[in-house]
Amino acid sequence: MEPRACVLLLLLCAALCTAQIEMMDCCLSVADKRLRPDNVEQYRLQRAGHGCDISATVIQVKGKQLCLPPPEHHRWIRRLLKIVDQKKSRQ
Repeated sequence: MEPRACVLLLLLCAALCTAQIEMMDCCLSVADKRLRPDNVEQYRLQRAGHGCDISATVIQVKGKQLCLPPPEHHRWIRRLLKIVDQKKSRQ
């Protein structure tokens, strides 16, 4: 292979490696399971259209992720997140 082609191939490989999109860890469905705030280690909000198909509240409990409905759908989830936030601000 001629040197120019090798350099071009190398540049193409480098561009593809740096342009890889990080895989999103998305909830595919949600469960309406009530949790105690003491058990929640952390949470994040997943929004539909930002790499995921559905909106959800992703809760981490004992190292496992649980997918709950988004906070705007249930008052008990809003309360749960508020308690978790207050608990973290005290630490």
